[in-house]
Amino acid sequence: MEDPSGMLPGPSEPLEDRLLFLQENMVNFVNQYGLPVVEVALVVSKFIRIITEKLENTAKESGEELPKSILEPWPIDSDGDAPAIDSFPLDRVLDSVDQDRMDIFDTIIRTILNQAEIPFASAITVLRDWESKIRTQLSESTSPGHLFSPLKLPEGF
Repeated sequence: MEDPSGMLPGPSEPLEDRLLFLQENMVNFVNQYGLPVVEVALVVSKFIRIITEKLENTAKESGEELPKSILEPWPIDSDGDAPAIDSFPLDRVLDSVDQDRMDIFDTIIRTILNQAEIPFASAITVLRDWESKIRTQLSESTSPGHLFSPLKLPEGF
């Protein structure tokens, strides 16, 4: 668990404490700033892509195969059909994101991953969980405006 001073746990701390610190800081920032789902999606997908690529390269070098739970998005429960991406004006959506806010969120994740030396396999599990929450909310979007709704995280997430 995070120490009373709120300091980042070091690499020698239990992995569970380091993962909890990452999760708590991500949740706190997203909730505090009402981060839109599209902004969270862009940052989380960036880290998933980077970490997955590094894990794939390492696995390839050692002749191993990674499980699908690392390589592929987790299944989501969705009541509706996902809207066609071409129905959303992607250039306008990307022009409307708050790059500074995304940079701060990116920095929080990157700093904790690097300084706490969280193993990539563990980090990807946390990020895939986030991805499933994001994809669920995105699947319920019916207009570009919904992309800018704050990400809804379940209680206790």
